[in-house]
Amino acid sequence: MSDRKHNSTLRWTIIMAVLLVLALAFYLGLRQDRGLLSLSHASGTQVERVVSAGGIEAWLVADPSLPVISLSLLFRGGAALDPAGKEGLAVMTAGLLDEGAGDLDSAAFQQRLADLAISLRFNASLDTFEGTLKTLSENRDEAFSLLRMALNAPRFDDEPVARIRNQILASLAMAQSDPEEIAGKVWSRAAFPDHPYGRPSDGTKAGVTAVTADDLRGFVKDRLGRDRLIIGVAGDITADELAPLLDSTFGSLPEHAAPFDLAQAKVADGGVIVVEEDIPQSTVRFGENGIKRDDPDYFAARLLNYTLGGGGFSSRLTEEVREKRGLAYSVYSYLQPMAQGGLVSGGVGTDNARVAESLDLIRGEWRRMAEDGVSEGELQDAKTYLTGAFPLRLTSTGRIAGMLSTLQYLDLGIDYLDRREELIHSVTLDDTRRVAERLFHADDLLVVVVGKPEGITATRPAPQLDN
Repeated sequence: MSDRKHNSTLRWTIIMAVLLVLALAFYLGLRQDRGLLSLSHASGTQVERVVSAGGIEAWLVADPSLPVISLSLLFRGGAALDPAGKEGLAVMTAGLLDEGAGDLDSAAFQQRLADLAISLRFNASLDTFEGTLKTLSENRDEAFSLLRMALNAPRFDDEPVARIRNQILASLAMAQSDPEEIAGKVWSRAAFPDHPYGRPSDGTKAGVTAVTADDLRGFVKDRLGRDRLIIGVAGDITADELAPLLDSTFGSLPEHAAPFDLAQAKVADGGVIVVEEDIPQSTVRFGENGIKRDDPDYFAARLLNYTLGGGGFSSRLTEEVREKRGLAYSVYSYLQPMAQGGLVSGGVGTDNARVAESLDLIRGEWRRMAEDGVSEGELQDAKTYLTGAFPLRLTSTGRIAGMLSTLQYLDLGIDYLDRREELIHSVTLDDTRRVAERLFHADDLLVVVVGKPEGITATRPAPQLDN
């Protein structure tokens, strides 16, 4: 009898625990849904423009429901501006800003971050130099102080400089045997032989080896200017609390960064490049000139790409290449807007014996898109996806802060979140047909194949990579 009572009590305990977990999940889900709804239908008063006494601007979504604050920052100008012979300067700087600053050496700085559960990260892309900060509200002032030190007084001591350099060099060495990395780097170099976009954002072995501590200090002095700075903040902080922190954190940065001029970039030529590697499956990268983010036809291009190869199992490329013929596990296309250009690109991986057939199908779908566009049903499906999936990108304070900085970087306007659905739904079938004819040119595709493809003849030589 005692065992039965014990088992019954245990069962009820488990049931109540499960119910409690479900209730908590439901409660958090409601809070999360409420947050997503308020942001995705945000008015100008919900996304606040905060300007400090010193004139530093940030966009803010205040949410006191959780004691967390996230900040996203970016500076215009990224790894594409690295000096010739110092390719990798931006990425090395990004790796070292949190490796000691002010009177804290690397170990002490990292320990301080760990003790207060503060996340501080930096990253460099071709067009931007970025940073993220996430902290509990109770550690807000210390977190912003550490960010200020990292940006204004990085140490670049010998040990962390050597350690981060070696980590980057090890990563570059590993990439030399990765078919995906090889295909991407060869494609970029062939597409942009005389433009910085043709160089890898993570640098080259010679460039990373050549970077000195003085180069790193020069990067901070010349590139991290307030006139290039963009800030997004989300979480448990008000506009009145944020404003003075903007001045104390960023006010000591140089007022102006060094000027730069990056030329417009266009894919040089199409054709086929084969990089022979003794592997059973070829990796293929293909693409051509695309569309920039500020182009009025951008959303029409997004909708077209969803149907072509950006919609996963719903896309034409997946249907033709994978589902009907089983030629590849994955085939895709995507838009890649850049500050000084744009691409429509894609990739596929398939057996060496089936590369030619896969490429014929891809080119065929490229031509069909240009000639026929999409159907009304396909257009509506793409619109449903683009509007329905967008809130999933705003599921944390970090993502929201990142979105706010991106909106400013792209000059989309503080009311963009209100207008986005309308912009998508206003695209007509005639718009997509016009843009499809403008965007897709199967004969202009630049194709790079890494492997031992059968039935493929190279029409141009592979460029020499710096590594």
